[in-house]
Amino acid sequence: MLKNDLPNWEIFRNKDVLLKNVKIIDPYQFEKEINADILIQNGKYEKIASPNTLSFNPAMKVVENISISPGWFDLHVHLREPGFEHKETIETGLNAAMAGGFTGVACMPNTNPALDNAAVIQSLLEKASGHPVFLSIVAAATKNRAGKELTELAELAELGIRAVSDDGSPVVDSGLVRKIMEYGSMFGITFFSHAEDPNLSGRGVMNEGIWSTTLGLNGIPTIAEDVMVSRDILIAEYTKCPVHICHVSSAKSVELIREAKSRGIQVTCEATPHHFSKSLTDSSLVTFSTNLKMNPPLRSMFDVEAIQKGLQDSTIDCIATDHAPHSIEEKEVEFDYAAFGITGLETCFGVAYSELVHKGVLTIQQLIEKLSINPRKIMKLPPIPIKEGNIANITLFDEKKVWRFEKNQTLSKSINSPFYGKEFIGKPLGILREHFFCYCNN
Repeated sequence: MLKNDLPNWEIFRNKDVLLKNVKIIDPYQFEKEINADILIQNGKYEKIASPNTLSFNPAMKVVENISISPGWFDLHVHLREPGFEHKETIETGLNAAMAGGFTGVACMPNTNPALDNAAVIQSLLEKASGHPVFLSIVAAATKNRAGKELTELAELAELGIRAVSDDGSPVVDSGLVRKIMEYGSMFGITFFSHAEDPNLSGRGVMNEGIWSTTLGLNGIPTIAEDVMVSRDILIAEYTKCPVHICHVSSAKSVELIREAKSRGIQVTCEATPHHFSKSLTDSSLVTFSTNLKMNPPLRSMFDVEAIQKGLQDSTIDCIATDHAPHSIEEKEVEFDYAAFGITGLETCFGVAYSELVHKGVLTIQQLIEKLSINPRKIMKLPPIPIKEGNIANITLFDEKKVWRFEKNQTLSKSINSPFYGKEFIGKPLGILREHFFCYCNN
């Protein structure tokens, strides 16, 4: 599926690769980083040895002096296909994931038709099958994501689906959420909650507070999220079904999840880079840039600091991008009418490393847990330690590289990012998964 014509990218299949003197960051096995040489043949780790001890031949691809980790996985992306290919396609979305260092992603079901049945899900999986980035599916929890009738969860479970959601739209009916979770507990399916009470968020377009008043924009209060987080935690406790809270953005939600975990409730959650970046708060909307409009909205600095604390103490399990591409026409309108959402796959690591590791909020080991280990656990995917004999699945990156994100660099089909022109520390360089090796020379 992947065309080998992307600028600045080397893409190989079935090629021996030697990684020389690389720093391995693998929380599956090691508490600290180690340095090693790694020979990868036939898509497997053939040999792992002391640094600068393995020899190479001209037929190999050799990469030296970088960092690697088990492949990163983003469990919350919008690839828009089928139905909205003018925003993104499976190919362009997976290309953007590759550029962001992700060896796998899970796409959300708000497409047209919705991902609510085996036929449409199978067609997507077939389209993605030839791409280096593995595609997983979060199927719709209700038919056509209408919040009225359950999808056929047994059929979806037989297909291998392990998570359902109506993401982009909350399931308002609490009785229906109970049924989703009751069946979910039977079939090993986690409910991914888009925690928003639309009766509280109303026609809001930004965080409710002093800045929404100052700017004259309708606000979305944090309680619109908090109320639903509380409800879904309580239903999860009652039904004994795992629940995953998507894109946590408020301090109170973090507090509710922390308390629920202390009581042994099966709740996990994610935070996005735009919700833990201190350079992005509701005060940033003074520019009225529609690339700062997302749902949940950018919150206050108080909320951002709570999100960072939640990441630090592991209340927040993982980092997800909520990659939400939109066309120029959908964004270049008045703020009230612009579409919610931003792209995020290609800038995720740069923002996370700059905001969290470089500033001492997280260690690099903790960051890799939230980008690789925990997302795979939540999606019930097998572990992928870097170990001789295992199938190769790694992300390659440079922790020291300073770089700037520009529009002409993106591999996504859309350009609705607030991070253009921003400088970051830490850059993904490529991925190696099974027989694929993809490496950026820029």
